[in-house]
Amino acid sequence: MLLEDEPWVGALEGIGTDPPRPRLRRAVFHRIVAGQHDRTVEAVTRFNPHVVVHIAVWEPYSRATPDSARELTDDAATSILGAAAECRALESIVVRSGFEVYGRQRNAVTRPDEDVVPFPTCDYGHTLLDIEHTANAIGRRVGVTVGSLRLASILGPHVPSPLGRLLRMPAVPFSAVADPPFAVIHQHDAAEAFVAAARERVDQPLNIVSPGAITAYQAIRRGHRLPVPVVGPQWVAAKAASYLAGAPLADHVKEMLQRGRLADNARAAEVIGFAPTTTTSDVIDQLYRWPSVVHHPATKAVA
Repeated sequence: MLLEDEPWVGALEGIGTDPPRPRLRRAVFHRIVAGQHDRTVEAVTRFNPHVVVHIAVWEPYSRATPDSARELTDDAATSILGAAAECRALESIVVRSGFEVYGRQRNAVTRPDEDVVPFPTCDYGHTLLDIEHTANAIGRRVGVTVGSLRLASILGPHVPSPLGRLLRMPAVPFSAVADPPFAVIHQHDAAEAFVAAARERVDQPLNIVSPGAITAYQAIRRGHRLPVPVVGPQWVAAKAASYLAGAPLADHVKEMLQRGRLADNARAAEVIGFAPTTTTSDVIDQLYRWPSVVHHPATKAVA
């Protein structure tokens, strides 16, 4: 928990569906399922925070189906951000967003900066933009700063990622027509960005992405997987095959494979003094080094 090491942080409390992996030294954790509105409001208003960092976003096919992911994300945002608006001590809100808000329509800017008007072209992009709109509306109403961190796809050993799951399959589809570049961000760099944004009380959207870029074919070859070229209607079959193999191809991931997904992140260094330390290629290499699940037989019979 990086915020525990920050000297400017006093009392610290968190809400989540699953307990945090690392042992908390001084933070208080509340295990509350998204949708339990009354419990969430009670926990937030009783704590009366100065800064709220909202990262409760379910990516489609990470841990939930697309419909469930949207519902869980919307429920969490409504409860947590709505409760934060009732806190007298509130000074700043930082929310998680993503590159998907920019969309990949025809003639779209290849590497958008934060001045590009969001125009999502996938359901996940709309979900993320809704979070930004909700947070910004609350910020204007109660007079606090609101920052949105627009992240590249997050990859890490403990992050459920539809992109990471897809790339680790023995055979991986890629666009035979274009194979455009994309970029990612390591989970630790993403966490550092949230700490920096909270510390600086950021009051604008910021793109957060690792340096460099890679294409799907290049990523597949780095992982010694079998590249499967796909074109046109073949994506329907590729999507079905991926689903059966246990790595559902989410619409926003398919969009990225077909049209790429990059963004300019120069402003993050200027505003919050943050720049990721792990390159996109290094993150992909680490992805393939993570051990797979190994099933060990029971050492003794159990009833």
